[in-house]
Amino acid sequence: MTFKTIEDANQAVIDRIKAGSPVLVDVVPAKSVINELNGKVLLHAGPPIEWANMPDPMQGSCVGAVLFEKWAATEAEARELLSTGRIAFIPCHHVNAVGPMGGITSANMPVLVVEDRKHETTAYCQMNEGIGAVLRFGAYSEEVITRLEWMRDVLGPVLGKAIRAMEDGLSVNPMVARAIAMGDEFHQRNIAASLIFLKEVTPIIATLEITETERAQVLKFLADTDQFFLNIMMASAKAVMDGARQIKEGTIVTAMCRNGENFGIRIAGMGDEWFTAPVNTPQGLYFTGYSGDDASPDMGDSAITETFGVGGMAMIAAPAVTRFVGTGGFDDALRISNEMDEIVMDHNPNFIIPTWNFKGTHLGIDARKVVATGITPVINTGIANKKAGLGQIGAGTVHPPIECFEKAIAAYAQKLGMEG
Repeated sequence: MTFKTIEDANQAVIDRIKAGSPVLVDVVPAKSVINELNGKVLLHAGPPIEWANMPDPMQGSCVGAVLFEKWAATEAEARELLSTGRIAFIPCHHVNAVGPMGGITSANMPVLVVEDRKHETTAYCQMNEGIGAVLRFGAYSEEVITRLEWMRDVLGPVLGKAIRAMEDGLSVNPMVARAIAMGDEFHQRNIAASLIFLKEVTPIIATLEITETERAQVLKFLADTDQFFLNIMMASAKAVMDGARQIKEGTIVTAMCRNGENFGIRIAGMGDEWFTAPVNTPQGLYFTGYSGDDASPDMGDSAITETFGVGGMAMIAAPAVTRFVGTGGFDDALRISNEMDEIVMDHNPNFIIPTWNFKGTHLGIDARKVVATGITPVINTGIANKKAGLGQIGAGTVHPPIECFEKAIAAYAQKLGMEG
């Protein structure tokens, strides 16, 4: 496919994003849909990274995954296994997946399966563990492993049965459209969407042939987990953005992610190539007893939500979250959303924001505009303790280093044979 101008190519990319139709179709063990996980392999968030360069919480997540898979019996054994090259590491993005925070995903963890039926792409994401001591923030205690085992043995199979019982799966766009009008931005705030999801699956779970204990446990977990929908949103955004990047031309950003060492972006015209620069540390509000000195450098694939146009890019949709991430109040949310207008091509008519005079969410981050204006996308994020095992210590926002965008534009200009 060849376009006369970059603008034409970019328009084709955002047209695909608008047309995306993500559907949640299953929950299955990761190894059943990701062939690379049939062995001693772990997926991680962000662009490629070696074990030695992973921040401590990501290493902690790896330890937890090794203990969960029973590749080792103790932390010491797990670290020895991980540090001697006997476990391979692959970025989630390289196998059609995304992972929150550390993003560590192993063979027997259940993953959400989302298909963009319009463009025949499929994406995967592990399920949200809830809050507190959780693997994604680097915790690997017995409590964490026990919860992962329950998710493997109960939550995953029950939700898989429920979703497969739906004739055409569970369409994601209608849930997003409803929840954004109820105050969600789909990165730090997913309360409405999680409740809508619970409303959709509860009548089916009520009829499944499972034990009453399992039924009660699953419904309580979903009711208690305000951020459950985040992982559905991540897989949906990944499926849609992968459909959009089939265009293989233009300067629209198709992925943003971080691994605690580097921030990486992809643009449509450069396919699978990552453009990286040293990652920043999030700025925001900290739980009592913590400060910026305790914060880990930024990590996670969840910035796929901002790439899609929600999350921090839709801050105005969720003014209630602005103080939680340390950005002030409604006026700040409005200012941020208006500023993001400077670096995108359009608005998405599928997701209307009442608090923004009914404009749609941002659509199509143009790397050229980022470089020209010096304005970088805003990303909402959780903040992990820089020490493994201590979990989340706050929430805030982070911006990608502009060098990522400069490198991407320079590379694309060279590909097009442009000078200067």
